[in-house]
Amino acid sequence: MKRNSKLASLLALIAFTTFSCSSDSDNPGEETGGGVTSKTKYIITATTGATGVADYLLTADDVSTGSITTIGNGVEQDGTYRYYITAENNFFSLLYGQGNPGAVTTYNLDATGKLVKKSDFQAETVHVFAHINKDILTIKVPRSGAASIASMYKIDAEQSIITGEAQQDTKILAGNGERAFFTWATQVGEKVFMPYMSIKGDGVDNFGTVNPDSTWVAVYNYPELKLEKVIKDNRTSYLGAYFTNGLFQDEKGDAYGFSGAIATSNAVLASKKPSAIVKIKKGTTEFDQSYFFNVEEKSGGYKISSTSYISNGKFLLLMYGNVGANSGAVKMAVADVYNQTFTWVTNVPATLTSATTRYNITTEDGNSAIVGINTPEGNWIYTINGTTAVATRGMKVEGGQITAIAKLKY
Repeated sequence: MKRNSKLASLLALIAFTTFSCSSDSDNPGEETGGGVTSKTKYIITATTGATGVADYLLTADDVSTGSITTIGNGVEQDGTYRYYITAENNFFSLLYGQGNPGAVTTYNLDATGKLVKKSDFQAETVHVFAHINKDILTIKVPRSGAASIASMYKIDAEQSIITGEAQQDTKILAGNGERAFFTWATQVGEKVFMPYMSIKGDGVDNFGTVNPDSTWVAVYNYPELKLEKVIKDNRTSYLGAYFTNGLFQDEKGDAYGFSGAIATSNAVLASKKPSAIVKIKKGTTEFDQSYFFNVEEKSGGYKISSTSYISNGKFLLLMYGNVGANSGAVKMAVADVYNQTFTWVTNVPATLTSATTRYNITTEDGNSAIVGINTPEGNWIYTINGTTAVATRGMKVEGGQITAIAKLKY
C-alpha cells in the first residue's frame, strides 16, 4: 500500500487499538506475586514527524509528573512508520512495509529495567494485529485488484516466531459483490470475532461501499481459524475502522461493538444510521436486539472515531470534532455501556491534534486510562478517570508527538 500524506494523517488521527490492557499501576513500583518481586516501567513511543525519521522508544518509571524528550534519548526505530502491541510481557514493534514484508522487532526489559532488543524477524505488512491467547494474530487484507485472499498469521508471543497460517477469501466472505476488509480481531471467549467493512475494492473507490448501513462480524474458531458464521445487523454501520478496533469483551464475557457510522461512497459520507454501540451477549453469536446505545444522539450529533476499554463497562471514546461528520479536531468522552451514559472528558486542552485511544493502558485499580494527548501547544500524558471523566495532566513529552503508551515488568 502506498504511503502518502493522506494515510499519514489518517494514522495520526487514529493513533490509538490495541495494547493488551491488563491491570497496570499508576505509580510503578514493586509488585509481589508468588514470592517474586518485580518492578514495572512505562514504554512511550514518540515520532518527530520528520521524513525518514522513525519513532523513538522512551522509558519512564512514572508518567504522572516531569518531562521526557526524544532529543539524545530513547531507542530509535528502523523504518519510517511503526505500530505496536504488547503481549506476554514483550513489546512488539511492527514495521509498516508499504505492502512489502517488514521487520517485527521484539523488546523486553532486562534485570535493570533497560529496554533491550530480544529478536528481529521479517513478516508480512499487516492491517490487523491482536493479542489472542498467548499469540499475536496478524492479518494482511487485500483491498483492490484481483487479489482477494486475506492471510492470517499466528505469532508465538513468547518465542517471537510464526507458528501457523490460515486464509480467507474476502469476496466469498462478503457475499454481496464487494469484499470484506477486516477492521480488527478480538478474542471473545474461546473464539476470535473479526468485524469487517464491506468495500468496493475497485481501485477507484477502494474503501467506498454500496452497503453503508450494515454490520458484520466474522466468527472463527481458534487456533484453527476456521470460519464458523457471520453475525449481521442493520441498525448501524460497520464496527471500528481501518486499523482501528471496534469490538471489546468486558469482564462479564459480553462483547460491545462501536460504530462510527462513517461508511463512504466516492469519498462522500454515505451512512444514514447513527454512530452507536451494539452488544453480543456472552456465549451467543448474535447481536442483542434489546440493546442499542445511540451515541450520536447522546453526544449531540458527534460520531465515534476510535475506542479503548477502561473497565467495568467504561470506555474511552475519541469523537470526530464536527457534528455529523467524520472530520474535525477530535474530542474525548467516556461512555458507560451498562447505563448508556455519555460524558465529555473535562480538564483537557481545547484543541487536540490526536490522542492515543488506540494504544493506552489502564491503571491498576482499573478505573482510569493513561493516554497520550498531542496538542498544538505541546504533548502530555494524561490520566482520565472512567467514573468522573476528569483528566489529570502528567508527564510532558518533548521532541515528538506521542503515538503509544505501554508497560512492562522486569
